[in-house]
Amino acid sequence: MKVWKSLLIALMIFANLAFAQPSFADRPKFSKNPDYIEVTKALNELSKTKDAQTQVQGLTPEEIQKRAEELTLQKYALETGINWGKCENQTGNTIAVYGKRPNDEDNEDAVYDNGLYFLANGQSTKDNWDCDGIYLPNDIKVANFTSSPNGQGEELTGPVALKILDGTQLVIKTNPDSGAIELNVPTVKVLNSNKANWFIPDISQAIIDTRVPNAPTKKS
Repeated sequence: MKVWKSLLIALMIFANLAFAQPSFADRPKFSKNPDYIEVTKALNELSKTKDAQTQVQGLTPEEIQKRAEELTLQKYALETGINWGKCENQTGNTIAVYGKRPNDEDNEDAVYDNGLYFLANGQSTKDNWDCDGIYLPNDIKVANFTSSPNGQGEELTGPVALKILDGTQLVIKTNPDSGAIELNVPTVKVLNSNKANWFIPDISQAIIDTRVPNAPTKKS
């Protein structure tokens, strides 16, 4: 009788392991996330710069420290499983943001990798909905923009898509004096139709202002 009980317990343990293994295999590995690889590389480069006490492309030690701190938090967010970004609109106008459409992963006929949504002023996209980035119209500029964590700020004009890293909360504001867009994160990636399968139209801010806001937000 004891032998049968032992065999039964052994079979139960084996069955639990057999069913549990796929769940472990399916867990996303943050180390293979392109955003994580990019953040880690940039953070290592900034750390070497700080250790050598040298400047990078005109950046001051304070700017290097700020970017290193931002990248450290982005890396931590990815390591803890946050695989989505958030966009907050404080521009005074409607903006266009990119994000995944429902059932996109199961839709083999999808033309683009994500959808273009419209986010009203004063709104932010909801938690766990991945805001991939924002669209920059053809008549809007971004001030002090940098596409590299080790790069110096410059001016950028649309139309382009600006991609943010997972784990980032992007706040978009308008400079009241220049009218240019200002971003709170130290770096975003510039995409055009040749670099990504995103819908990047050549339109103005006035056209975007006529759209009905439909981005998933905290209040929706």
